[in-house]
Amino acid sequence: MTAKECIMSRRSIRQFTDQPIDHDVLAEIIETASFSPSWKNTQIVRYIAIEGDLKAKIAKECTDMFPGNGKIMDAAPMLIAVTVIKNRCGYERDGSFTTPRKDTWQMFDAGVAAQTFCLAAHEKGIGSVIQGIFDEAKAASILGIPEDRELVAFIPIGYPAESPVAPKRKAVSDLLSFQS
Repeated sequence: MTAKECIMSRRSIRQFTDQPIDHDVLAEIIETASFSPSWKNTQIVRYIAIEGDLKAKIAKECTDMFPGNGKIMDAAPMLIAVTVIKNRCGYERDGSFTTPRKDTWQMFDAGVAAQTFCLAAHEKGIGSVIQGIFDEAKAASILGIPEDRELVAFIPIGYPAESPVAPKRKAVSDLLSFQS
């Protein structure tokens, strides 16, 4: 599969088979995802693989604001928590900010890493969907996320039990402009 084929064929998957994710396969996905770019190569993204009763607890107790996410988590054999090490992206060594965006670069790095993770999973035949609506404080507490980290997303993963079609895309002429 070429990079273009991987990008163009990957879909958000919300229905999964019961087949578990082999931990060695997950390690390969993480190894690939570790090559995603980051602010000054800080590599702040960390992943937590969640299964079994703990996954069920998060699905039940942390998705009240969007219960659909809890159903997707329940259906997936594994849930990935995407976390970042705080206070590294956007900073100089003296602690000052490099740009007016301050520390918001960490979300950019998390997004790039999450998408790279999902593409690496897709190449292995594993479906995924990135979720951002959940009770972050409660989930972080349940998972025991250290103070120096922030939980930014969940990614339910599993072997797809659906094959969604690509949604309509905007024309390049709507997305691209040139200036000189």
